Amino acid sequence: MSSALPSTTVHDASRRGRRKESRPGELLDAALDLFVEKGYAATHVEDVAARAGVSKGTLFLYFPSKQELFQAVVRQAIAGRFAEWDLELEGYDGTSDELVLYCFETWWERIGSTKAAGLGRLMLSEANNFPEIAEFYRREVVEPGHGLIRRVLQRGMDRGELRPLDLEHAVYLVLAPLMFLMFSGSAPTLCIPNAERFSPQTYIRLQADNVLQGLRVRSS
Repeated sequence: MSSALPSTTVHDASRRGRRKESRPGELLDAALDLFVEKGYAATHVEDVAARAGVSKGTLFLYFPSKQELFQAVVRQAIAGRFAEWDLELEGYDGTSDELVLYCFETWWERIGSTKAAGLGRLMLSEANNFPEIAEFYRREVVEPGHGLIRRVLQRGMDRGELRPLDLEHAVYLVLAPLMFLMFSGSAPTLCIPNAERFSPQTYIRLQADNVLQGLRVRSS
């Protein structure tokens, strides 16, 4: 007597295995959507589970609390990418002008134009009410982001392409135009009256050139 399982049973088991492996990612995608749409306080784990098509109990198998779910979302969408960006910076061999523009454009492509930008807007509006997640976001996103920008600027100074800078303050020269884009995303017609004619890509190129005008070594 053959002990082999029917092919349909094997196929179903394989499909369930693949489904189980992909479930954390599906939960994180659903959570990102809801956190950005509704905010942290108004997002309930039941809603996340329902959008992902699982039970609340299944969600808790992977993420024991809403705070841990939120932290996992931030890590997947933003914080977990800093190692990749650090490697890109280490291997970059272009000029400081090229690098600053590349950083602006890459930020827009990977964060600013995606749902991940909504996490920054969420933190701005809800940080005072949830100091634990604010501290997490500062540690996992804000500080590494500042550190990456300081490395870009220090690289330019070391190469003699950028003038001596107070890095603790120069960081915000780079951040300011990017933060405008991110925060204006929640109310574009309020912040940008002619929003239908506004090109983020054009704005980014202009701002990168504007920032570099102030950062470059000045001719005597």
